[in-house]
Amino acid sequence: MVKSVLVIPQATAAVVERLGRYRTTAAPGLNILVPFFDRVRARIDLREQVVSFPPQPVITQDNLTVSIDTVVYFQVTDPRAAVYEISNYIVGVEQLATTTLRNLVGGMSLEETLTSRDQINSQLRGVLDEATGRWGIRVARVELKAIDPPPSIQDSMEKQMRADREKRAMILNAEGQRESAIKTAEGQKQSQILAAEGAKQAAILAAEAERQSRILRAQGDRAARYLQAQGQAKAIEKVFAAIKAGRPTPEVLAYQYLQTLPQMAQGDANKVWLVPSDYGKALEGFARMLGAPGEDGVFRYEPPAEEPPAEEPPVSAPEQDDASVADWFDTAPDPAVAEAVRAAEAVARKEVPGPLDGALGGAPSGALGASGAAPGALGAGSPAGSGSAQAGRELGGGEAEASRSPLE
Repeated sequence: MVKSVLVIPQATAAVVERLGRYRTTAAPGLNILVPFFDRVRARIDLREQVVSFPPQPVITQDNLTVSIDTVVYFQVTDPRAAVYEISNYIVGVEQLATTTLRNLVGGMSLEETLTSRDQINSQLRGVLDEATGRWGIRVARVELKAIDPPPSIQDSMEKQMRADREKRAMILNAEGQRESAIKTAEGQKQSQILAAEGAKQAAILAAEAERQSRILRAQGDRAARYLQAQGQAKAIEKVFAAIKAGRPTPEVLAYQYLQTLPQMAQGDANKVWLVPSDYGKALEGFARMLGAPGEDGVFRYEPPAEEPPAEEPPVSAPEQDDASVADWFDTAPDPAVAEAVRAAEAVARKEVPGPLDGALGGAPSGALGASGAAPGALGAGSPAGSGSAQAGRELGGGEAEASRSPLE
């Protein structure tokens, strides 16, 4: 009774023979045997098994010997074939994996062997699965656990890798320096272009301001000279009329002549001044011409009969003397200059936020006016306000000169 009962665990199969001939494969569970006729030939584990083979020396295509460790994952699918088709299927799988691996690696170089693990695994699995199929074995996976080249080759590979990394580092460093130099040059180019544009605009504005200023000054000088000449002419007329109305005597004229002589001798080029010998004769002739001899023979000046004073011509305005100079005394401002002055004053009075705004918690710049400073003072103190105020002063100065009255 004991010999007739056979219990097989789960994931295990038993090959049963009767009188030395294969009878059946016992499934997991309770099985009935015929005592003394049936016997169990072998028990097969049906689970997937992992077998790690020792390192195998393999020669590559470039005649380098490498040591390769292989791991095979397989599973017995047919217990009968695994028992009767091969004596030891584990040794068979090991030897088949070794020979197939040598065939595959022998056609590759060392570089290809190190970088083609997946390709070697797939080819090795396909060959093993095809060869072990008739043994009742299914090869699930084949992995190369380690590929160890000779120490000298490893040293050379490390040097090559180090040199390659240093090369890449130098290339990247050079590329970085190149990009930095390009960016720096572009920045300098843009900076110089902007500076040149700013200098150009500043030069244009300065030249235009200087031109307007010179034009206004020239117009003012022209009107001033005309007024000065007109005043000198009027003064000469007044002096001549006063002398004529005063009717001076020869003694007064002689006295004025004597007072003028020292002034004539005060010149730097006058070292010696001689009174002419006929000075008395000249005075005598002058007295004879203006005077009449008296009873004692002395010439005395006789004033002519008084004539009624002539009416003075009416004084006319300078712009009424000649139509060609009428526009010289036009005090109306130039519209272009007035517009430029208004623009400069608008920029000067514009409030510019300064660093105090952030310190005061974002308070508007106009709030500073409540503490004693005018709102426009902030704009006038800023660089933009100072430049605009300076431009306004330059343009406003010429306008002020042109707008003055002739008497001023």
